[in-house]
Amino acid sequence: MAKDPIETDYFIVGAGATGMAFADTLLTETDARIVLVDRHDRPGGHWNDAYPFVRLHQPAAWYGVASRELGSTSKDTIGLNAGLYRLASGAEVLAHFDEVMQQRFLPSGRVRWFPMSEYRPGPGGAHMVRSLTSGELRRIFVRRKLVDATHARTQVPATHAPKYAVDPDVSCVPINGLPRIQRPHARYTVVGSGKTGIDACLWLLEKGVAPDKIRWIMPRDAWFLDRKNFQPGLENFERNMAYAIDQFEAIAQASSVADLFRRLDARGALLRIDSRIEPTTYRCATVTQDELAQLGRIQDIVRMGHLRQVAPTRIVLDKGSLPADCDTLYVDCSAGAIQPPPRGLPVFDEDRINLLMVTRCQPVFSAALIAFVECHVTDCAQKNALCTVVPSPEQPIDWLYMWAATLANSAKWRQHPGLHAWLMQCRLNGNAVMMRDVRPDDTARKALAKESGVQAQMAMERLPALLATMPQGEAVMA
Repeated sequence: MAKDPIETDYFIVGAGATGMAFADTLLTETDARIVLVDRHDRPGGHWNDAYPFVRLHQPAAWYGVASRELGSTSKDTIGLNAGLYRLASGAEVLAHFDEVMQQRFLPSGRVRWFPMSEYRPGPGGAHMVRSLTSGELRRIFVRRKLVDATHARTQVPATHAPKYAVDPDVSCVPINGLPRIQRPHARYTVVGSGKTGIDACLWLLEKGVAPDKIRWIMPRDAWFLDRKNFQPGLENFERNMAYAIDQFEAIAQASSVADLFRRLDARGALLRIDSRIEPTTYRCATVTQDELAQLGRIQDIVRMGHLRQVAPTRIVLDKGSLPADCDTLYVDCSAGAIQPPPRGLPVFDEDRINLLMVTRCQPVFSAALIAFVECHVTDCAQKNALCTVVPSPEQPIDWLYMWAATLANSAKWRQHPGLHAWLMQCRLNGNAVMMRDVRPDDTARKALAKESGVQAQMAMERLPALLATMPQGEAVMA
């Protein structure tokens, strides 16, 4: 039997990073009442399922919710991130979201939280919450908007079976199982070329596995971002600005998309594992130069497409098969991470809000910004004009599409006084974080920021013609 219904202003489906960031800004800007529902026991979404040694791959200075800092401001002095701001652990990220829920959301008296529960659409457009433990149903009457915070559909190896057939006699574990290894293996095969695969390779090397014992199945090479170019702190201002200018100049000066990627590569604006291999994917992942150097120690990299079948002494891939040692531990890192949302889906869709990216590679900041727009702009068309969707990256060309949409959005944001003022004080906005310690009389740094804006405008003007040089469906080749 269903319990008494609940009335709320906003019903947020998904209490991952974007759902939490949206709710946090909503609480700050309005007196609205909120219901949050998630299948996990704690807020934090996929962070609940991530591998034990996972770390946030961007500075904590602009991750989490806007109202509360995440992590410390110290720098790593040892390891592959030495000299850069410390990367928050998965446990710290989860603790951040749990503290926000327990110390801010629930004490406000305006948030109802349903963990271990799922959203179910009811008859006639009704909204229902079903408990995964008791099976009880609650009807939710939504006065304003349903907020869909599930579009990322983040996949992690612990919750998804391998995308290939595994013989029963083969040892295969998700990356989560690496810390539970009970004996050495003759060989280790990492399956997956994304950031999770990189983390698995680096973990094995750190734990003393010889590089010649590691095989890395890499269906696609990727372009990466250099993490040193995304650092808070006034001491990094010049480097961050120079990095932005490098990208804008490359766009403005490129004669074609292929020429653009040659320029980005030459300037170090994008990195790759092997300079001889042209990457065919881009997913906003960050690495350090030291991490790339470690990965370069692994010589047995298999570029024969996706893995299809694993037998004790042989593996089968898209482009053929290879022998394998029978005492091999396969480390599955093949889950698809963030999934692209349906094409053409707007952020504001009548009585529904879709939490999608509206600035490049920053889904959490995007969610907070969408909440601010929802609170302070009434016209739906204007809301969507301020929140044009930035595509989720998959192919290298998406690097350019993301910049095109981000620059167009940024220009509109600067024309909206209230939104621009909010942006300049929001800690999730990397630009605001970089500018906040610049003194009013620091003419040199202000001039550099102005130059970045000039170069951004030149890049915007060049973008349409540059994109027009890219035939539909043609791959980006150097």
